[in-house]
Amino acid sequence: MSQPDRTPDATDRPAPSPAVTHRTVPSPAGRIHLVEQGTGPLVLLVHGFPESWYSWRHQLPALAAAGYRAAAIDVRGYGRSSRPVDVAAYRMLELVEDNAAVVHALGERNAVIVGHDWGATIAANSALVRPDVFRAVGLLSVPYAPRGGPRPSEIFARLGGDEEFYVSRFQEPGRAEAEIEPDVRGWLAGFYAAFSADTMPAPDAPDPHFAARGGTLRERFPERRPGWLGPRELDFYAGEFERTGMSGALNRYRNMDRDWADLTDFDGAPITQPSLFLGGSLDASTTWLADAVAAYPTTLPGLVSSQILDGCGHWIQQERPAEVSRILTDWLASLSA
Repeated sequence: MSQPDRTPDATDRPAPSPAVTHRTVPSPAGRIHLVEQGTGPLVLLVHGFPESWYSWRHQLPALAAAGYRAAAIDVRGYGRSSRPVDVAAYRMLELVEDNAAVVHALGERNAVIVGHDWGATIAANSALVRPDVFRAVGLLSVPYAPRGGPRPSEIFARLGGDEEFYVSRFQEPGRAEAEIEPDVRGWLAGFYAAFSADTMPAPDAPDPHFAARGGTLRERFPERRPGWLGPRELDFYAGEFERTGMSGALNRYRNMDRDWADLTDFDGAPITQPSLFLGGSLDASTTWLADAVAAYPTTLPGLVSSQILDGCGHWIQQERPAEVSRILTDWLASLSA
């Protein structure tokens, strides 16, 4: 049967998704690779360990659709960003200046910064040290805790008793690499599974944050993959680290004592910009630092929203992508309300 002739109007066609753009921009590291999508106010997305810009793959189109220019970076040492040889080049203040350089290279004066895991700590310090550039900060999984107390290495050395805390294992260059790099894909799959809600070990099982003396972390990792980590996602992450090696990513851990010294002038300092915290109820990064969350009236006086997602693990924006994207876009909208 013939159809009536008519010219389709805009309501007949789905709105096209904004294009995804890969680019590298200059920074103190040399170059920072980023992936951006959308137009509007800039939102800088900073990943954690052991991830990449790809950990924000669900949030990029969601933020773009909500009217934002979302830019997810590869932190120095990761992906296509520069990987300085010197371990000290991965200190926090260097990463803060990378982030400021990205904002300016994208032609903007300021941005909202959002980070997950190590990216949350990098985002928090970016807002603390460069309030002229970062007008608001969102923290996923790792709460803000101001600089203070003993050196971090002293704290970590006291943890675990006869076992060794993973951060302590990561301190010596080459040691963790020797465990991970012979089978990057297998190690990453186990690490992601150990801290995902649907695959993490039972509460009475040996804690994967620690290794037995003379053992490895991997010995405590689950064998099955979490629901959010399909073959394509694992292929991407494994491919990145098989190409770059692990040292650039691990060097972040090897600067915690340097950061403690570098940030002396910010001892106990609050972050006053509008902020957001989002954690998972099953994530040790959130529960171990419950005191930091309780201190938010003092340490994050500009806090707009603090939410804990029930039954969620550590990889929050990948485990609950739609929910996290909704919370982020609602928070961003509140900043301009």
